[in-house]
Amino acid sequence: MTSPTNPRILVIDDDPALQEMVAKLFSRAGLEPIPALTAAEGAEVLRQKPLPDCVLLDLMLPDVSGMELLRQIRSKTVFDALPIIILSALADPETIRKGLELGADRYLTKPYLVNNLTRTVFEVLRDGRRQSS
Repeated sequence: MTSPTNPRILVIDDDPALQEMVAKLFSRAGLEPIPALTAAEGAEVLRQKPLPDCVLLDLMLPDVSGMELLRQIRSKTVFDALPIIILSALADPETIRKGLELGADRYLTKPYLVNNLTRTVFEVLRDGRRQSS
């Protein structure tokens, strides 16, 4: 799953402060963050090679909802093995259920614990996508 270099994590979130904090956190952990402030920027990164090793996705984006972007990503077989972690302030059970049903592999809520975020990213990099039974 991961590349021989540092694993590349596409971070789709419109909050510049969060992008900066996650970039520092991931860089220290040996991960290469790829920032995208909109769904369109994230989609552009996903059209390029090599694909990132994992996507960290916010649900409240300025152009397209994160749920819609998740649906678009999961509709293409080229992304079948790409782990996606939702990181969102939306913490109600219905939203979490919907995100997981649409194909997110994990769902973390903001505010998040730093150790929890990095541990979850390393888990999906190690284990790959959760397979539904």
